[in-house]
Amino acid sequence: MPERFSRRALLALMSVAWLGGRASARAGTTEQNGAVAPEPLEEIAPGTFVYRAPYELIAADNDGAIANMSLVVGSEAAAVIDTGNSRLAGERMRAAVRAVTDRPVRYIINTHMHPDHVLGNAAFEGQGAVFVAHRKMPRALSVRAETYLAQVERMLGPAAEGTRIVLPETLVDTRMELDLGGRRLVLDAHPTAHTDNDLTVFDSATGTWFLGDLLFVGHIPTLDGSLKGWLKLLDALVARPGIARAVPGHGPASVEWPAASADERRYLEILRDDVRRLIAEGRSMGQAADEAGRSERDRWALFDEFNARNAIAAYHEFEWE
Repeated sequence: MPERFSRRALLALMSVAWLGGRASARAGTTEQNGAVAPEPLEEIAPGTFVYRAPYELIAADNDGAIANMSLVVGSEAAAVIDTGNSRLAGERMRAAVRAVTDRPVRYIINTHMHPDHVLGNAAFEGQGAVFVAHRKMPRALSVRAETYLAQVERMLGPAAEGTRIVLPETLVDTRMELDLGGRRLVLDAHPTAHTDNDLTVFDSATGTWFLGDLLFVGHIPTLDGSLKGWLKLLDALVARPGIARAVPGHGPASVEWPAASADERRYLEILRDDVRRLIAEGRSMGQAADEAGRSERDRWALFDEFNARNAIAAYHEFEWE
């Protein structure tokens, strides 16, 4: 088990600043000495830290840090799990790592290919870390690369400078274990669900499970894979024993598992049932986009931004079943 970490008081103050108001926590992206300001981290278990992202779309005032990012520190090295939606977001996470530990970052682990989880990789390139992801992630990211980078440039302007695609070099086919020195991370590659390249990370030292976007809490789930596959996978995930806490891709820094999956399951089941009903009634895809899942509107952040596209994806999946 890693030793207790220095600068705890600083991290506590940073977390208080975040909880007191997002604006105060992100008052500036640089400190007085010109260095990149670190993201606020919350220690959820010994040697396990999470940056809790806001429920926001990428914008200039959040630097693209709109998905949870995590850090696990062992006796010899550390691992970062997900890196944000821009190089700047990744740099702020790297500064947060340095505020916690002087141990080298041995691994950068991406839970899937979406830009809010991978585009900060550029900040860690050339630092000696090995980039790790699901075996299907390189192709999925490559075919979307142009769109992702164009969006960052459009939304962040000059703050997007240096953002580029960094593909993983170590790929997980089924399961892989990584050693941080007295601390073992177990990586599992999953079948198509949220995407076709979802990867989870289990910290065996603390029983912490990093689920990426297989778990959304508060932020509406987003579908880019298979709705049927996601619900099937949830059945397997909730049955896994030995989980002390889970870290969602979007939501609180840590939550109880499997209780925290209940809202996500309810939404996905309602979306499935609504879309199937509308198809059976001969309704169009456009009508499904307008109507499916609407009973959930007041339960989720960013519902209007993502529910319609979820309904369209589900309609495509169920249209010919």
